[in-house]
Amino acid sequence: MRALSSRLALLVLPLACTGAAKAADDGLRAAVLLDHLHGIDAGVTYLKASGQELKLDVLLPDEPGTKPRPVVLRFHGGGWVAGSRESSALSALPWMQMGFTVVNVSYRLANTALAPAAVEDTLCALQWVGRNAKKYHFDLERVVTTGNSAGGHLALATAMLPADSPFTHQCAANEPAWSGPYRNAAPKVAAVVNWFGITDVADMLQGPNQRSYAVAWFGSMPGPGREQLAHAVSPLNQVRAGGPPVFTIHGDADPMVPYAHALRLKAALDKAGVRNVLHTIPGGGHGGFTGEQQLGAFEAARSFLRGLGIVPAQP
Repeated sequence: MRALSSRLALLVLPLACTGAAKAADDGLRAAVLLDHLHGIDAGVTYLKASGQELKLDVLLPDEPGTKPRPVVLRFHGGGWVAGSRESSALSALPWMQMGFTVVNVSYRLANTALAPAAVEDTLCALQWVGRNAKKYHFDLERVVTTGNSAGGHLALATAMLPADSPFTHQCAANEPAWSGPYRNAAPKVAAVVNWFGITDVADMLQGPNQRSYAVAWFGSMPGPGREQLAHAVSPLNQVRAGGPPVFTIHGDADPMVPYAHALRLKAALDKAGVRNVLHTIPGGGHGGFTGEQQLGAFEAARSFLRGLGIVPAQP
């Protein structure tokens, strides 16, 4: 309930007009406007892997038309071992209010497939966006990835891994047309909004920052291969000049993903000359921010995206 209240506090303020902001307004106007969507294309299969059909939902804002819209791919959190796209669907609403079409993505969890399955899946979701741009009027010049915790890691990895990464091979295996050559349809990600994501996976597998969810994602994988894979899927090791701009939100008292992960990522991005911002929530834990903190983070992220030309300037 606390998380839902935070989201409602976040949403009502930008939607309410002067008349609707009166004390008598109980939020009905905001709720109606949020419900006034063009449509939701739910349960679309974007990949078949490990005997599963992996799904995504496309949430379309109002005023559909044919004009290309910016698109955000959203990946849920849960330490790669839990969570679902359905349980965090309300997180799409602020993005829709900003004018984005939202693609809310499921991926394989550890109980179905260990690392790097989740990364392989989200890379294929990005390719799905490229292949379906015409159908949904996606603007492939304004693609943003986002997510919280493990979803933040996936948002970063999906945007930062090179197009020829071996983690994209599964996408080719799912190509519906067997005639070649295979083409990676993934657009270049224009920006990442990273909510307290893991940036150094190896740091979570052993030592003082070891966390059970990270160990569970890798299972009983032996030493050398485990370390190499952890290195390869860590966004911190994919930072390079010309990479996508990154906006990070992180609480400096986060017990699940150390705040140092955000600091180290920022230092690496600064060194590489990549545009980035670290928005720190003082005393903030692993999410669960107050409504005002959540609103402030979204406002700052929107300003960052406006500066990149991804979100239109305020009229």
